[in-house]
Amino acid sequence: MSVVAEDNSVNQSYKYVGTRPVRHDGLEKVNGKARFAADISKPRMIHGHVLRSPHAHAKILSIDTSKAESMPGVKAIVTASDFPLPKKDEGFPHRSKNLIARGKVYYEGQAVAAVAATTRRHAREAAAKIKVNYQELPTVMTINEAMADDAPLVHENLITKGSDKKEAKPSNIAEMDFHERGDIDVGFAEADFVYENEFTTEAFHQGYIEPHACLADTGKDGRSEIWCSSQGHFMVRSATAKMLGWETSKIKVIPAEIGGGFGGKTTIYLEPLAVKLSEKADRPVKMVMSRDEVFKATGPAPGTKIRVKIGAKKSGEITAGKAWLAYEAGPFGGSWAKLGGWCIFASYNIPNVQIEAYEIIVNRPVNIAYRAPSAPMAAYATESVLDHIAKEIDMDPIDLRIFNAVKEGDNQPGDSVASTGKYPKIGFKETLEAIKNHPNYKIPLGPNQGRGIATGYWFNIAQTSSATINLSEDGRAVVMTGSPDIGGSRASMAIMAAEVIGIDVNLIQPVVGDTETVGFTDVTEGSRATYATGIAVVNAAEKIVRKVKERASIMWDCNLEDVEWVDGSAIHKDGKETPISLPEITAEAKKTGGPLNATGSLETKGHGPAFSTLLCDLEVDPETGRITILRYTTAQDAGTAIHPSYVEGQMQGGVAQGIGMALNEEYIYNQKGRMENSGFLDYRMPVASDLPMIETIIVEVPNPRHPFGVRGVGEVGIVPPLPAVANAIHDAVGVRLREAPMSPVKVLKALNQKNGANG
Repeated sequence: MSVVAEDNSVNQSYKYVGTRPVRHDGLEKVNGKARFAADISKPRMIHGHVLRSPHAHAKILSIDTSKAESMPGVKAIVTASDFPLPKKDEGFPHRSKNLIARGKVYYEGQAVAAVAATTRRHAREAAAKIKVNYQELPTVMTINEAMADDAPLVHENLITKGSDKKEAKPSNIAEMDFHERGDIDVGFAEADFVYENEFTTEAFHQGYIEPHACLADTGKDGRSEIWCSSQGHFMVRSATAKMLGWETSKIKVIPAEIGGGFGGKTTIYLEPLAVKLSEKADRPVKMVMSRDEVFKATGPAPGTKIRVKIGAKKSGEITAGKAWLAYEAGPFGGSWAKLGGWCIFASYNIPNVQIEAYEIIVNRPVNIAYRAPSAPMAAYATESVLDHIAKEIDMDPIDLRIFNAVKEGDNQPGDSVASTGKYPKIGFKETLEAIKNHPNYKIPLGPNQGRGIATGYWFNIAQTSSATINLSEDGRAVVMTGSPDIGGSRASMAIMAAEVIGIDVNLIQPVVGDTETVGFTDVTEGSRATYATGIAVVNAAEKIVRKVKERASIMWDCNLEDVEWVDGSAIHKDGKETPISLPEITAEAKKTGGPLNATGSLETKGHGPAFSTLLCDLEVDPETGRITILRYTTAQDAGTAIHPSYVEGQMQGGVAQGIGMALNEEYIYNQKGRMENSGFLDYRMPVASDLPMIETIIVEVPNPRHPFGVRGVGEVGIVPPLPAVANAIHDAVGVRLREAPMSPVKVLKALNQKNGANG
């Protein structure tokens, strides 16, 4: 279902934008021809395996590789001593430490050494023979443990960034961020009702199907080629070069297909190890993680502890919002709490706001992005409190949100990467109205059934993108970009190019180029690819159109101004000449000036923030605490839906992942800091039978700062499901769950406490 909001259309009729062509990579995906990183092989290739720490926190006293070196098939071994010391000015010395431990391990699964051998079995067996002497150290596994006054310090000399360093003492708080607007005390004094509560979430993984994998081939000339699965091969190139102390130009990265990322493949874990092993062995080295390694050694989304206090008048007007946020960062810090602070009140026009955000060091894997990173946890707190306020003042929960919804001209979150001071044109209110007007909002509910409403915000990003378009002799086009396709960007690039050039979308072949064939492009993240790389494609396509018009003017021997381009053909303004089609122009390219191609490469601006509103109906089994999802309806402002099927898929995927976050998914550690559910049998992700058909409403309020109105759709869909489920549970059985995941055990415990209190 698609809704174009009244008075928000871009007043253009498109031929290809908004259509649903068959995906260009579909055939290769279903017939097995598509090549993922683990599918790639080279002559003389050997296999790498990583020895990982069994401890959550320990000093490395010694490493003895002598027995491993004498094992059958072993060709190379690397430890931290094979890599240069990271420079402080590089901005990420922690990446180097996370790649391979140097003097100390900070979490179970951290890489300590790596072996390359003729088979994977030989590599594993040799790695097991490496003798590492550890001195175990105290661990801090949770936010509460890490922030306690007597907490063991993960880093003895860590001074909190953002604190008064003259007064500060070492702690496990890596960073603090403070933001305020208005007068928080005045805001609460004006309120007729004030409500405050605390919410916690556990760490959860992106759960991509394809584990991390790469193949590196390092030659005697000091250059290396890398094939890998990532969300940004230019990122892989630069990060690998820095880890090795190499010049960037010595590394070429060829992107393989990617079997899921969701933010989890925006960093590197294997590539520098593979390059160094290949250099030592003088043979190509392939490395593939097991599922156990993926869970233990790659970055999940952080666990959190968040307190939210909101004041409102009886009319529904929100007068004040106060938030305290603490996010796990793993052992090296990050910016996850800051992101949560940017998002926590971003959907509402609140005049008085105060936000404190803290980045907490713990002995867990380094946290990494997961689809709208930090926003779902922030929404869990805010949207749960708003639900309570709506019931307290007897106001429809959607009406409460409409009353306070941000609109064009309102203040954006301060200091965020998206902040331009004021919101541009947005479609938040339209998503709320779409849900309120949907038939599902009026379906009667039965016993133990409840309905939950929640909204989500993500700022989206832009950054640098490049695209090159080459026309063939028969008038077909190859569109080459530097953005790995993780959500349908091949199709969206082809559609936008087809719209500008005026040829059928099936005559365009979208290609993801390597680091030596296409211009620099930032990581595919933050819902930027269709927006930013799309602008680069449009820019290149517009140049192509100008060039083919020039060629037509040569063929007609007329002025360029006399040539118009309509539906893929050159038209003479006075109508005296027969129109010339694109294939006719390209067929004569050698005679009129040579090959036809164009490049668009630019630092893009003007990305538009995204909003989503979600309706969840569910049923609670009062005897077991089991939750059954009955209906899910999601409305999201897509700006303009370039390929509606992909937009719907992004929306549905976000909801499915959010349901997992809400009901099942969590990292479970024992007292030794060792993960106990590092496999899909024990780490419970939603499967098809857990979910109903997720109904989608595409709201289109075009972003005026994109040629076709795009604002990015991949991130925000995951934000509302967690609070929507919580609000629906409360509506069903009258208990407020403040710890996620809201597993049957927690639901049953809350019900028993409620019944005991009533009994």
